[in-house]
Amino acid sequence: MAAARFGTFGGVFTPCTLTILGVIMFLRFGTVVGEAGVVYTIAIVAVANLITLLTSLSLSAIATNIRVRGGGAYFLISRSLGIEFGGAIGVVLFLAQSISVAMYVIGFSEAARDALPTGGLSLAVVATIVNTGVFACVLIGAGWTIKVQYLILSLLGASLLSFYLGAAEAFDGRLLRENLAPHFSEGVNLFTMFALFFPAATGIMAGANMSGDLKNPARSIPLGTLSAVGVTVAIYLSLAVLLGSSRSTDVLSTDSLVMSSIARWPVLITAGVLAATLSSALGSMMGAPRILQAVARDNVMESLRLFGAGSGAADEPRRAIVVTFAISQVCILLADLDAIAPVVTMAFLITYGLLNVATFYEAITKNPSYRPRFRWCHWSMSLTGAVGCLAVMILVDWRWAAVAILLVALLHRYISLGEVRSRWGDVHRGLLFERTRRNLLKLEAQRYHPKNWRPIVLALSGTSWSRPHLAVYGHWLTSGQGILSLGQIITGEVDHGLERRQNQEQLLHRFIQEEELEGFPAVVVASDLSEGIEALVQSHGLGALRPNTILVGWPSHSERIEAFATVLRDVHLIKRSIVSVRFVPEPDDPWEAPPGPIDVWWRGHQNGDLMLLLAYLLTQNSEWRGRTIRVLRVIENEAGRDEVLEHLRELIDTARIRAVPQVVIAPDVKQAIRETSGSSAVVFLGFTPPEEGRERASFEEMESFAAELPRVVFVNSSGDVALDT
Repeated sequence: MAAARFGTFGGVFTPCTLTILGVIMFLRFGTVVGEAGVVYTIAIVAVANLITLLTSLSLSAIATNIRVRGGGAYFLISRSLGIEFGGAIGVVLFLAQSISVAMYVIGFSEAARDALPTGGLSLAVVATIVNTGVFACVLIGAGWTIKVQYLILSLLGASLLSFYLGAAEAFDGRLLRENLAPHFSEGVNLFTMFALFFPAATGIMAGANMSGDLKNPARSIPLGTLSAVGVTVAIYLSLAVLLGSSRSTDVLSTDSLVMSSIARWPVLITAGVLAATLSSALGSMMGAPRILQAVARDNVMESLRLFGAGSGAADEPRRAIVVTFAISQVCILLADLDAIAPVVTMAFLITYGLLNVATFYEAITKNPSYRPRFRWCHWSMSLTGAVGCLAVMILVDWRWAAVAILLVALLHRYISLGEVRSRWGDVHRGLLFERTRRNLLKLEAQRYHPKNWRPIVLALSGTSWSRPHLAVYGHWLTSGQGILSLGQIITGEVDHGLERRQNQEQLLHRFIQEEELEGFPAVVVASDLSEGIEALVQSHGLGALRPNTILVGWPSHSERIEAFATVLRDVHLIKRSIVSVRFVPEPDDPWEAPPGPIDVWWRGHQNGDLMLLLAYLLTQNSEWRGRTIRVLRVIENEAGRDEVLEHLRELIDTARIRAVPQVVIAPDVKQAIRETSGSSAVVFLGFTPPEEGRERASFEEMESFAAELPRVVFVNSSGDVALDT
């Protein structure tokens, strides 16, 4: 980008003032006073400027909180509310500014046709000639255009002085009293007059749109914008009173050049009309392309990328200028001033609303990065500004309001689907953090109840890609229901393992993204495996979101049995449930759910409740949906079959889980399990951690239960799950 060149007066105050005191003031404000009356006109000016004042305060706060570059309101909103909202508003604001060019050019042409010899040319032809001239001026460069605006500002001041002198001479108290009340024509009301006037108040963005060309945006935008608002609101309020005291209602409503008839030197009003409307057109023709260029450079939409290019040493957005000219020319040929005004009103109101929302969210999330140097903006002001914008949109024209909101929503959705990754932080992260912080504190304050149990699984999966089935089953058990963390222990000295830890955490994070898991990486460095697991299990998580279930693999080699048993005992002592997965052989495709039912072998509530709940959680995934859950129990003879079957039915009914009870009659429990579940998708079996000194015996005992079964999940519950809650 080119070096910034413009100061507060030339870069912000002048374009803001000239845009606010433009076509509406000279050609339509008399109509507003004639139709709405002086009192309602003052109310219209007050409400419109209250909204713009609140928005200016929000604008000032954001502009002094970040390093402002090109793009104006788009840049500020995208850096706060995110690329989706920013991009949507950027497109809408660009279109609004482009349409504004047509509005100001038509206003200029109306005045020129009435005041200057145009050879009988139609309004559309005159407007086209003027629009081409504006296009040519802006195409040359912003520096030349800003210098032209100094001359225009001088002419505007002279025209207002001429009007004030003439209005002082023509002041009539009787006329003022008559014009205090409204005199609405058919089809006209307070809100249509508000819609007609409000585009005059949209000039506050003229300075912000030049943000990339300012020497010090953080200083110039607040000072220049608020100064322009203060000066122009005083002018409009005085004009309302002076117009109402100088001409009758009929004249005010019908004569678009009524200010000229009142002025001491009418020629200055004509010059002021031409100068102000031309200046506003120039300002919008300069601002719109810079918004489009900023949107294109952020790669918000692939189709707009070619408009990100700049030309010359000043980096002028000439491609975007051509598009702006084309849009404004189409509007000139298809619409008139009164038809364009409400469209511009809606576009700017929704932009102002989102700018206020951005500042509101920045403030309430208490993000430490939100430290604006501009202190005169409270979150309540921003919220009031946002609500005011929405209310005015609906009151002015609910149909156009709906169209504007729908357009922003569709653009937001379109950009979201494009998965554009922004290179900057936004308020969403701060908002999520604040909401998460509060919810964590609430969870911590509430007493735990088994009814609220959710799987918070820490899968000790090592590198994960070496045993991906553990990570996938952890995902299946928690997807949409709980939280999954993939844990890895790096053995060695802490001071030598920190770099490896960081690398492994990044690799785990990449694995989670590539496999599209819903989980978090968790890596620790410890002198030995048992110590590392104990540290990770105890310290991982936050508050009520600490892991309640540890997912591990079943040892495949007998030499690992003692270490594995130590881990199980440590986890059991810390009062965490244990889920150990034994797959022989390990699956080639971990995402492939094998055919067959899900079997839960019931041996009591201690482990049974958790096993049945885990089986249910599996079936909530699309890969497992429709599978039958079988709750099975082995008895030695027929004598107690009916009683046991009824007991199984009762516990299934109490659990409110769709499952099939089944009683297996066999003298050998192990053989019954192998024969009944040989073709099952997965088998859940309860177990208890082995006592010290009995590691091998316990391991061999569990292996004898599993035997040839290909997929077994051993479960030891800490007792915090109850199916009858």
